[in-house]
Amino acid sequence: MSIEDKIEERARKAHELEAKLSDPAVAGDGRLVGRLSKELGALRPFVELHAEWAKARADAAAGAAMAADPATDPEMRALALDEARAGTETAAALFERLKRLLVAEDEDAQRDCIVELRAGAGGDEAALFARDLFEMYSRLAVRRGWKLEILDGGQTDLGGVKEMKFSLSGSGVYREMRYESGVHRVQRVPETEAAGRIQTSTATVAVLPEVEDVDIEIRPQDLEEDFMRAGGPGGQNVNKTSSAVRLVHKPSGIVVKCQDESSQRKNRDRALRILRAKLYEARQEELHRTRSEARRSQVGTGDRSEKIRTYHFKENRVTDHRIGFTTHTLDRVLQGELDDLLHALAEADLEAKLKDL
Repeated sequence: MSIEDKIEERARKAHELEAKLSDPAVAGDGRLVGRLSKELGALRPFVELHAEWAKARADAAAGAAMAADPATDPEMRALALDEARAGTETAAALFERLKRLLVAEDEDAQRDCIVELRAGAGGDEAALFARDLFEMYSRLAVRRGWKLEILDGGQTDLGGVKEMKFSLSGSGVYREMRYESGVHRVQRVPETEAAGRIQTSTATVAVLPEVEDVDIEIRPQDLEEDFMRAGGPGGQNVNKTSSAVRLVHKPSGIVVKCQDESSQRKNRDRALRILRAKLYEARQEELHRTRSEARRSQVGTGDRSEKIRTYHFKENRVTDHRIGFTTHTLDRVLQGELDDLLHALAEADLEAKLKDL
């Protein structure tokens, strides 16, 4: 499929969404209307630019046709040629902008996301680093106006995080957070290190686009559900009520457990949200495997085993190994000031995708 075909396909998708929203059968489903409206809203800039591009091409074609007409007098022919040149130049500039929008805004860009954060190698220090990453993302969420909701997980006795799942919702959340998936490495003197030696520890981040049940269908017969008492430190309901929920999706083998809420129903709802996101991620990975090898040239693979970034405290340095980006503002990055880093990652990914086109 040519680039022009891909552009036209994206424009057709917007018109199809408009048609669906006008369908009385759809209007009665509030959740579906909300999802379709969000998709259409994300496509608006593309649709408007596409309309400008189509007009510029039409103007160029009209000017060229008039200039080629033997009946056109010399003065009008000159004006028509000017119109054709101007239309062609405008169309070419708009085409480049359309290409950037085409690869920058995929179907998942405007989705909310679920983040899974796990301590890796390094014992208690890894758990403390995982806590620092959670606080970094929490501050980023405040800066962006996103809503953060903890779905499962808590702190260790030392205040660290062994494992935590949380959701982020707002405008363009997944578009910005998608590059955070992978292994994050810290090099610093741990709080518990009396000799002042630098230790290397890791934490793993997985960012999953959040999907609705209309995107991923989970059949009741495919689920195995277990209800148990919550474990670990916590409130008065811990080990007293069977509020913890464990879901096993039998076809895929994916297991999800939630226990933070005292309500069994709330834990089950949260577990289903996480399970849908995991199933969608697995489906997308399968699609990527069947597509061209060009995906390897993009920024990161989204693989949670890939070491993506180092946080070096002594040098106040953050280095993203995928694009060779380094900033000596670690203190500000940990306060949620990731703008320069996220922008550099997005631009590098965009350039790679444009080359793939």
